[in-house]
Amino acid sequence: MSFWTNVFTYSLAGLIWILPPSARLTLGRFLGWLWFEVFKLRRFTVLKNLSIAFPDVSHERRMEIARQSVGWLCYNFIEFSLIPLLDQKWLADKVVLHGMGHFKEAQAQGKGVLLMSLHMGNGDVGVAALALKGLKLHLISKKFKNKFLNQFWFGVREQKGTRFLEPHGRSTAFDILRLSREKEAVIFVVDQFMGRPFGIETTFFGRKTGTAYGLALFALKTKSPVVPIYTYRDSELKTHVVFEEAITFEKIEDKDLQIKLMTQKYNDRVEAIVRKYPAQWMWVHRRWKKWE
Repeated sequence: MSFWTNVFTYSLAGLIWILPPSARLTLGRFLGWLWFEVFKLRRFTVLKNLSIAFPDVSHERRMEIARQSVGWLCYNFIEFSLIPLLDQKWLADKVVLHGMGHFKEAQAQGKGVLLMSLHMGNGDVGVAALALKGLKLHLISKKFKNKFLNQFWFGVREQKGTRFLEPHGRSTAFDILRLSREKEAVIFVVDQFMGRPFGIETTFFGRKTGTAYGLALFALKTKSPVVPIYTYRDSELKTHVVFEEAITFEKIEDKDLQIKLMTQKYNDRVEAIVRKYPAQWMWVHRRWKKWE
């Protein structure tokens, strides 16, 4: 990061750090209230998404989930701002790891690990926590056009050890194959809409949509195990990082059909996770764009 980006990053972290946890939560909820009730940014999208996912749930319950979700999104940024100051004491006090055995079992296969993730809880804090634990992680993430935002948003996590890959960069495919050979872990975030040419038709909560097929493609090519990973918060604001059991790769003769089958299988696992913690998923994304 540049000098001035560092100044901004650590100044912001210091200001947030001096606030008691209850004040940080109140600030996040207030920003969420402004977003949803005053400026109404993507309010229609959030409520439309919830009506698609939970058609049998009451309007009052969908409104409750919507408000909570937007409030948690705003709180995510507050937590994100603290990442430069996070240390081993914070890790011990504020992070709970689940299912590390699933990750270690996948590692033991010696083919690298493909981690399937989604916008649940605060993934940025979760990845920073795993980096502090010594895990070498490479996250596929699209960068911004603005240089300052890139230095801030990605630089903060790079300082903790996270590495990033461009989603459709010229060397990305070769990098993923290389990292698999080097027995490292690559994170694919698969819960957003993706149209052609990088997406294929799938269903999510029973509605047709488009989903990126890259995870299934690289699972086929590398034979690396695919392990779901996500985060959620509890009532004490602790971050829980969860590794689930690896998803079995179903082998069939038709490779195109196999990729479609596995992409749908990943979608189904994402849906199951969202159903567990609906208020902590990012409903503001237009997940069900028209598939053509």
